[in-house]
Amino acid sequence: MGIDDCGECVKVCPVRIFEGEHGIPSIVQGNEDECILCDQCLEGCAKDAISISKKY
Repeated sequence: MGIDDCGECVKVCPVRIFEGEHGIPSIVQGNEDECILCDQCLEGCAKDAISISKKY
């Protein structure tokens, strides 16, 4: 599966946590704490491959 099959998270994330380099969506290292918990990536992911959890 590559960015052509998925990657909606890259398109919808308002704070650009995801990138689509090399055809596979991934989290930009160091940007995880920028997440605003808007759930747009969850709603856009057709594969249900994303989960959000708080780590204290």
